[in-house]
Amino acid sequence: MDPLAPTAKRFSSIAQPLQPRKKPFRRVMYEQRYLLVLSLPFIGWLILFQFVPIWGWIIAFQDYKVARGIFGSEWVGLRYFVEAFSDGRFWNAFRNTLAMSVLGIITGFTITPFLALMLNEMRNVLFKRTVQTISYLPHFVSWVVVASMVIQSLSTQDGVVNQMLLRLGLIERPIQFMAIPEAFWFIATGASVWKQTGWGAIIYLAAIAGVDQELYDAATVDGCGRWRKMWYVTLPGISSTIVVLFIMAIGNLARIGFERQLLLGNSLNVEFSEVIPLYVLRYGIGAGRFSFGTAVGVFNSIVSVILLVVANSVARHVRDEGLF
Repeated sequence: MDPLAPTAKRFSSIAQPLQPRKKPFRRVMYEQRYLLVLSLPFIGWLILFQFVPIWGWIIAFQDYKVARGIFGSEWVGLRYFVEAFSDGRFWNAFRNTLAMSVLGIITGFTITPFLALMLNEMRNVLFKRTVQTISYLPHFVSWVVVASMVIQSLSTQDGVVNQMLLRLGLIERPIQFMAIPEAFWFIATGASVWKQTGWGAIIYLAAIAGVDQELYDAATVDGCGRWRKMWYVTLPGISSTIVVLFIMAIGNLARIGFERQLLLGNSLNVEFSEVIPLYVLRYGIGAGRFSFGTAVGVFNSIVSVILLVVANSVARHVRDEGLF
């Protein structure tokens, strides 16, 4: 046995940093009492509009009739779930939902951070603010207006896109883009990118503002240029924000919304434009089949929760970061 082992052990225990004493829960609550009071309205809103309506899920297991109400309707078990899973239109809508969501994630986590990095590197303050304002404005434009602009731009009669392609000699006659079912995913994704990219860049710009400036000074001393600083300082500095936003985006894969699909879709591209919310609207609520629509909505919510948990677990395993 090493005679110096006890001494080394004693010195190692002394060298360990002192752990801060954890405050009691009651003391923490008392110190943050004002913040808790300010948060009460939002907690109440969350409970009232997000958690209380969940009890309505029980009609997915009933043959719900409005006249009979929830307590008087007949229980049918999983009949409407089986009916939805047996419908080819449901799986087609599910495919479209996931496909457009994945395209949105790919563009959202490539174009949006790139725009934020470019804006952050601009040295002309006036030009930077002008570009920021122009990129933010589409977020405040209604989807009704955006859809009208997209349809007009892709029109065969005086559409900007067709006119440009004709002048460049890339096509011989105008193309009816809105009549090509396979093109709908990319048209809807492109419209969403134009509308939301500038607004999404705000989050990344806020995260970039929190990166320690001393890291940039150290990179300058090491001879790094602006591109290397972005790659080795800025991106690692906002990696936590990117991970959190990515987890939230994965959780919303099955919750894509329906405004752009409803406004841009037509009878010619319905095979690629119909998503889960539109399916529920047309074949559930629109047809007076509330139990069927609720069953599809419950399945959609369960898929979203599973994806969120899986994405969070992967992030915890890979980077030790996550939402919970």
